Amino acid sequence: MKHRLAIALVFLILIFACPLICPAGQTLTITDMNGRTVETPADPDRIICIGPGALRLIVYLQAETKVVGVENMEKMTPAGRPYWIAHPELSKLPLCGPGGAAAINKKPDLESVLSVKPRVIFATYMDTALADEVQKTLGIPVVILTYGSLATFDERVYDSIRLAGRILNREKRAENIMAYIESLKKDMQDRTGAISKNLRPRVYVGGVGHRGSHGIESSEKSYIPFQWVNVDNIAEKAETAVGSHTTMDKESLLKQNPDIIFIDGGGLILVEEDYKKKTEFYSALKAFRSGQVYTLLPFNHYTTNIETALADAYAVGKTIYPDRFKDMDPERKADEIYSFFVGKTVYRDMKESFGAIGGKALFLK
Repeated sequence: MKHRLAIALVFLILIFACPLICPAGQTLTITDMNGRTVETPADPDRIICIGPGALRLIVYLQAETKVVGVENMEKMTPAGRPYWIAHPELSKLPLCGPGGAAAINKKPDLESVLSVKPRVIFATYMDTALADEVQKTLGIPVVILTYGSLATFDERVYDSIRLAGRILNREKRAENIMAYIESLKKDMQDRTGAISKNLRPRVYVGGVGHRGSHGIESSEKSYIPFQWVNVDNIAEKAETAVGSHTTMDKESLLKQNPDIIFIDGGGLILVEEDYKKKTEFYSALKAFRSGQVYTLLPFNHYTTNIETALADAYAVGKTIYPDRFKDMDPERKADEIYSFFVGKTVYRDMKESFGAIGGKALFLK
């Protein structure tokens, strides 16, 4: 009798201990960002990320050690993406496909994907039918994530962070990410929200990247650093746009004649070259005449680098409302933000590539 009881006790222990000693057998049934029902391994140890921003979210979740392959695009254009700069070990991983804008919503390189043996594929901006086809062909779960509308801060990205966090056993980290973002947004709102609209300067950002580098005419109607610190973005009045991105021709820009101009670091060289060729136009802009032209770091690089957008917002706030941000140094704040999101202080690398955050445009000196 005692022997039977002992066997039964061991059996019960094994049943209850199984989630701890054999996690590979556990599965989760989730609903991804396309509304697909997908069964995935719980806390998979081998994953890959396909499409704009997929790998970034995994780094935010501190799960980069689970990544077993990266897109070629990630290796070919490393500048401007803090998550990649902070983790050079990712560059040593084998390729799992081409990546880049041209590969969006195209069938992945199935041979490359299979070669790295992932247990879960995270993908962004992939149609439901294609995701279903890839999953069926490979026999590997495909989980769709999204940032929502491109080049903006769409809170659907929070749902993506929660979803990936649940699958990767990073739920607490996911909640910390969202709480941190909201705390910074609240801080900026507390500093600037009460400023009346008639006291907010009229500002503009040019040189914004959109499927490549562009000059002064390239801007954003929904430029999130401006929104977060409550300034009057003249590009919001632009008549044409592709999503948030808009192009303001020189005539329109001169007509609007903003008080302050920011230049996205990704287009800084193009703006400088144009400035040398068309001095008369730039001299007619009061921001250039008064020296109120400043540089920001590019955050639209393979979708939104949320941490850089936050750092840019603080730099904009410091520039436009110095009395409201007198306790804050933009460069130190940038590294604080980078450290939280990607685990390292990478501002120096960003500065070397794109100029000082919130610094005066050097070509005017």
